[in-house]
Amino acid sequence: MQAEEVLKIVQDVLDDKKGKFITTIDVRGKTSFTDYMVLVTGTSDRHLKALCDYVAEKLAESDVKPLGIEGDLGSDWVLLDLGDVIVHAMTAQSREFYQLEKLWSVDRSMEAGRAV
Repeated sequence: MQAEEVLKIVQDVLDDKKGKFITTIDVRGKTSFTDYMVLVTGTSDRHLKALCDYVAEKLAESDVKPLGIEGDLGSDWVLLDLGDVIVHAMTAQSREFYQLEKLWSVDRSMEAGRAV
């Protein structure tokens, strides 16, 4: 399955299961380990885990298996590694603290604080 197809399923499931503030970051050309990062805010640790479980279950129907999952009940951040797509399910507090959108939106033309 192509990365864009996986991404579409991920986005649809997260939306259907009431994930909040779903953001997709295209990191092609910025990193070699994935193409897309999807950030979603959940309302509780159970919601975070459930969001990732639902995504994994839906993709299993198409024989796409996660490479790994990190975080569990009691975690404020659950990461679902699908290879070309990585899902970061976070509480609002963790998302605000880590600011992954800001981290990955750094312009590639900037190096050590100066334009190249």
